[in-house]
Amino acid sequence: QLQLVESGGGSVHPGGSLRLSCAVSGYTFTIIDCMGWFRQAPGKEREGVAAIYTGAGAAYYADSMKGRFIISQDRANNSVYLLVSNLQPEGTAMYYCAAELFLCPAMHALGRWRENDFPYWGQGTQVTVSS
Repeated sequence: QLQLVESGGGSVHPGGSLRLSCAVSGYTFTIIDCMGWFRQAPGKEREGVAAIYTGAGAAYYADSMKGRFIISQDRANNSVYLLVSNLQPEGTAMYYCAAELFLCPAMHALGRWRENDFPYWGQGTQVTVSS
């Protein structure tokens, strides 16, 4: 069974940065089509932030997130990362990683991805931004 475990969240001041990690186990990393990062703010829907095709390493971002997030992967360590920069209070959310084995949702709609677009999820890591 595929398992995803996020880590790296925490509390930061506005303007701060965090590097979130997602460790993959239970399946060979290479059979995963794509990995995605999502966030869910209090009272809001879960939304797509960034994604990466694990084979080619091609990265994609929601239009509203470009310039503030960098997604990367380490295939040798079965891990995906999200560098979140210049965090502002509206960035306070639970951040989740997700995996799709067979056919990744359309990347041009990444900002509209929702929870039912991916079958495998981690438990999330909390990011809190406050002064």
